Amino acid sequence: MSEAHSTEQLVKIAIAALEDIKGKDITVMDVGHLTSMFDKMIVASGDSTRQVKSLADNVQKKLKEAGAEIIGMEGEQVGEWVLVDAGGLIVHVMHPTVRAHYNLEELWGAARKARANH
Repeated sequence: MSEAHSTEQLVKIAIAALEDIKGKDITVMDVGHLTSMFDKMIVASGDSTRQVKSLADNVQKKLKEAGAEIIGMEGEQVGEWVLVDAGGLIVHVMHPTVRAHYNLEELWGAARKARANH
């Protein structure tokens, strides 16, 4: 087991894992100032439930190989939205229709703007 990686290193590993399986619209958000639960959030899309599951599985596998602790993975049974929790990094892999519906980028961006006003 290698020594712990920084969150930035885990982000690079996760992005590479997503790109390996043709993940689309990969977005990285710095959310550490909004929550103490994690520092970075990645949102990516897959064209089908099968691809969404494969993308999330590959992210989990590559992060584990790098020595990251995977705290949990949710949603892999259905495959429309799979969450990989690696502590300081959360990865959401979503089917495009689910991603458009929940629009996490806008939700977290709106939270950032609201917090900035206080």
